[in-house]
Amino acid sequence: MEYRSFGRTGVQVSALTLGAMNFGAWGNPDQDDSIRIIHRALDAGINVIDTADVYSQGESEEIVGKALAGGQRDDVFLATKFHGQMGEERNRRGNSRRWIIREVEDSLRRLRTDWIDLYQVHRPDPDTDFDDTLGALSDLVHQGKIRYIGTSTFEPSSIVEGQWIAERRGRERVVSEQPPYSILVRGIERDMLPVAQRYGLAVIPWSPLAGGWLAGRYRPGQQASKRAERIPARYDASNPANAPKAEAVEQLAALAEEAGLSLIHLALAFVLEHPAVTSAIIGPRTMEQLESQLGAEKVRLTPDVLDRIDEIVPPGVNLNPADAGYQPPSLTDARRRRR
Repeated sequence: MEYRSFGRTGVQVSALTLGAMNFGAWGNPDQDDSIRIIHRALDAGINVIDTADVYSQGESEEIVGKALAGGQRDDVFLATKFHGQMGEERNRRGNSRRWIIREVEDSLRRLRTDWIDLYQVHRPDPDTDFDDTLGALSDLVHQGKIRYIGTSTFEPSSIVEGQWIAERRGRERVVSEQPPYSILVRGIERDMLPVAQRYGLAVIPWSPLAGGWLAGRYRPGQQASKRAERIPARYDASNPANAPKAEAVEQLAALAEEAGLSLIHLALAFVLEHPAVTSAIIGPRTMEQLESQLGAEKVRLTPDVLDRIDEIVPPGVNLNPADAGYQPPSLTDARRRRR
């Protein structure tokens, strides 16, 4: 396994991060099988596990906690997130001090640990002062309950704002960003990745396989997936908005074959090739899926292959805008445009 510096923290992390979103009711309901997958990933040298409170409404965190209960916790860089709705009460969500202070205790309990290495703001919350969020998170750092602060799917302007707040207000600094990034979703190359490099942030991209597109999941002849049923705008191959992705996948599959690689290894190696990227998050649901992704960190793509990829999907382009992961309310809420 290859290891890289996690921004400027001094921590060394594996080039692949084990994402736990598919452990639990959302993906693999067999907890024992999920634990076996976690242990196999750790045996392969992966030392980062990323989960979130909202994944299967806490079940993913519980599974990770069980897997690490045997004494491996100290050697794992453990990351989780908050923001999403947990339960029915309206204030059990968001980025407020009230919710952060409450929810970190629940995550610690589910994870069976006294501290979280990386506590991440899962999405922006325009209705909450970012300074208030960073103030609460800074308090948790000082209390020893979390070690570092991260964000996920934040816009470059918000990342810069967070750095400014930390400097001017004496808050703990955000040290990482977790954006969507794959061959099919390259929008962050325009601004986000350069901003991360400028401020020395670690970057741990989610969905480097584009939600299964780059695993061949949605190629002709494949069975329809539950994910396509839940989010047709992004995963239904019959949706016209996804036609450019389907076409690109066929070209990329041919390129991978020419290069003597699996499509999966081509896709993961591409993400890891960018100098701003620290560790790519893989999210296997089964042991077979994990095995197919291990070893990708050892692959080095030649300049010719990288140039061919750029011809298929130009730099800085999201083939389907819906894959950006977050749209600010200023675009999605007509009232904010027409007040």
